[in-house]
Amino acid sequence: MRIDIKDSQKFNQIFSDVLEQSLTNPITGIVTDSRECQEGDLYIALNGERVDGHCFLETVNDLGASSALVSTADTTIHSMQQIVVEDPLKAIGQIANAWRKQFSIPIIGITGSNGKTSTKELLSHVLKSSFSVHATKGNFNTSIGLPLTLLTLDESFGISIIEMGANRPGDIAYLCEIAEPTHGLITNISPAHLAGFGSLNMIAQTKGALFASLEKGISFVNLADEKIKSIPVVGEKITFGLTETCDFPVDIHQEKNGDLTLTIDSEEIQTKSQNLSFAKNIISTASIAITLGLSWGSFRENLRSFSPPSGRCQVKQFEDITVIDDTYNANLSSSLAALDYLQAFSGNGRRIFVFGDMFELGESAKAQHKKIGERCNLIGLDAVYTIGDETVFTDQMIDNGFHQHFDEKEALVQSLKENLQSGDKILVKGSRGMAMEKIISGVFQS
Repeated sequence: MRIDIKDSQKFNQIFSDVLEQSLTNPITGIVTDSRECQEGDLYIALNGERVDGHCFLETVNDLGASSALVSTADTTIHSMQQIVVEDPLKAIGQIANAWRKQFSIPIIGITGSNGKTSTKELLSHVLKSSFSVHATKGNFNTSIGLPLTLLTLDESFGISIIEMGANRPGDIAYLCEIAEPTHGLITNISPAHLAGFGSLNMIAQTKGALFASLEKGISFVNLADEKIKSIPVVGEKITFGLTETCDFPVDIHQEKNGDLTLTIDSEEIQTKSQNLSFAKNIISTASIAITLGLSWGSFRENLRSFSPPSGRCQVKQFEDITVIDDTYNANLSSSLAALDYLQAFSGNGRRIFVFGDMFELGESAKAQHKKIGERCNLIGLDAVYTIGDETVFTDQMIDNGFHQHFDEKEALVQSLKENLQSGDKILVKGSRGMAMEKIISGVFQS
């Protein structure tokens, strides 16, 4: 990860105030990956699970790094300043928090099991007509990436949207200490990353730290999610959901062509989509945007020009074959939602599911992959192609239609190529590590 630093003087002052050590030379950027290091950078030497960043001090020195934040100095290096702290990761978090305190703008924290990035992108898009929006880029949503995100804030921005990811208990509480959000949204609670949390209740407790941090802020509460509904709120609460008692009550209607139309607080919103997950993102986004002062007219207009981020239920057309590219990531709830989207897709033609392993599920991996197979049976897909170590259990549960498990992408790609028919609709999904987008490119671009 790497960011540019525009105001080196101000950064140096805050760096010195927090760590009581000064940078000898101005810095032009901050980097955590030695491969991305540029001349003038401050290198953060992180001790990760697989690699110790201190092993690359000589490398970044040769690349012209101005300085390095380390827990142990390399005494053989003399040309690059090395600032020794107890924990470089904690230190950069403290610096980022001090940097964030300079700004009194709304800081919107978004977390949840699914839909964080899609909601962040949608909210950022609809607010751009009224605000200069600062937002998390890429995967900068962790204890490493979030501080770097905050350090890109400057006076030109009127609002900041911060995505918060979690893999283990305590992650969101720590990120809230750094970001100090003024507004917070938990998109949903589902069994994602169970290997790191152990239980759904622990996931809810971890994500709930966002609401707990908003004593003087506003929590946007999804009352359609039972787990979120039960999370304590300490500050102001704005609710949305399918009941009339919500601040933003919602009705969902399906048009004859399959598109979903929303009525949110008596305002009609045409989604131009059949994707229920996208519709849910619109609902939560509307509750925040309207609360922040955006008009319903501006919201509708901005929504019309939005395109979903790459790999997140993107509908792609390859001549007369439709591909739903949902390859960015996968867990149980997002995969079930994607299957419902495939099933509801309008038009004739076969419905085909290409499914790769869901990661980080711990002991529940087998059971959750079986649940996907059960859903495939229930909705009666025409064909299911699976690949990976765990999706073999998905394949085992299917007893109707064509289904086949593969160990290699090349074989799956070849089988798809040989069996595609005009009008097919294909959903491709799997966890990030499965790189399922390579199947799409293998079938349609090779």
